[in-house]
Amino acid sequence: MEPQGVRILIVGTGGVGSAAARIAVRRDFFEKLVLADYDPVRPQALVTDIGDERLAAAQVDASSADAVAALIREHQITHVLNAVDPRFVMPIFDGCFAGGAVYLDMAMSLSHPHPEKPYELPGVKLGDEQFAQASMWADAGRLALVGIGVEPGLSDVFARYAEDELFSEIDELGVRDGANLTVDGYDFAPSFSIWTTIEECLNPPIIFEKERGWFTTPPFSEPEVFDFPEGIGPVECVNVEHEEVLLMPRWTKAKRVTFKYGLGDEFINVLKVLHTLGLDKTEPLTVKGVQVSPRDVVAAALPDPATLGDRMHGKTCAGVWVRGTGKDGRPRSSYLYHVVDNEQSMAEYGSQAVVWQTAINPVIALELLATGVWGGFGVLGPEAFDARPFLDLLAADAPRGYGSPWGIEEKYLPAPARVG
Repeated sequence: MEPQGVRILIVGTGGVGSAAARIAVRRDFFEKLVLADYDPVRPQALVTDIGDERLAAAQVDASSADAVAALIREHQITHVLNAVDPRFVMPIFDGCFAGGAVYLDMAMSLSHPHPEKPYELPGVKLGDEQFAQASMWADAGRLALVGIGVEPGLSDVFARYAEDELFSEIDELGVRDGANLTVDGYDFAPSFSIWTTIEECLNPPIIFEKERGWFTTPPFSEPEVFDFPEGIGPVECVNVEHEEVLLMPRWTKAKRVTFKYGLGDEFINVLKVLHTLGLDKTEPLTVKGVQVSPRDVVAAALPDPATLGDRMHGKTCAGVWVRGTGKDGRPRSSYLYHVVDNEQSMAEYGSQAVVWQTAINPVIALELLATGVWGGFGVLGPEAFDARPFLDLLAADAPRGYGSPWGIEEKYLPAPARVG
């Protein structure tokens, strides 16, 4: 496979950005990969550690669209992967447009609750700022592929596959995420960015229904116990705000879309306490003459998720529970899923399971875009593309694919009621 002048910039070299780099260097679809961070020491250390001649390190201020555009021009970048937290989506997004590069992210522009009815009506929804510019990107012949991590991302690919290949009618696309991960030595150690986790879990969860459109509920609503595959087992899941609910209705015909996350009682209680104390807020407070964001303080007090892999045990699972009518005209209930074992991801890549599972999907998308299998213009979600090539690459053994199988588990359907 020829790299065809593909030059990639990854903005952010934390857990997901560094995992994406380690995954990408095993492939040959690009000629250059620039790793950039606000702290220049981090990308340089990663470049030195990986030791691939296609890599380069750079410094960038992700809050500046001009700085992002300048870096794109300096290195003649063709594709940018945003691997920093959602606060920086819009400057990187705008910088990509100005610099003429294809844009990819794993989390979309931030939401803002409805000022009067936050637990009934959406205010500014996730991705609204990006979709507002969709016609501008399309008219310019440029592509922004948004929400292409694991959730959103792989879950959206599964939704596209289910509609195209498995179901004739979909009553509900229910994203369900759960794990049995533990971390030695910590009573509370999130396996993903606490900044993003607070944003997702304490904002009003959003639900889509075809007849009603998008609406919101109180945090942690509609608890259910979902039985996850491959030994993870039953986990209580609750409604959480997530991009899939904003993406799937745009490109599928599902009558209802939900996202439920397996948080567990302890995690939910911690988040509720943070909220009660105001420690989830992002607006700076003055502390002894210094301006500090409470949420940034919480993040600084917790261990970096990227450093926890050696202490983590267990598996993480992402997937979509699809209910409706199968292609054969019969009722069908199927869970399309992807499981990553932390022991395996650490042994093969030196990356913990949650960040590795997030990082592999944008790399596959970059390969499909680079080779022309995927293509398009505007602001598009993963559902806008053919799912089969993506899932084939994900599961196929190296060197053809990425060697990470996915599965389908048929869920129990209640027997029809007897008549007479």
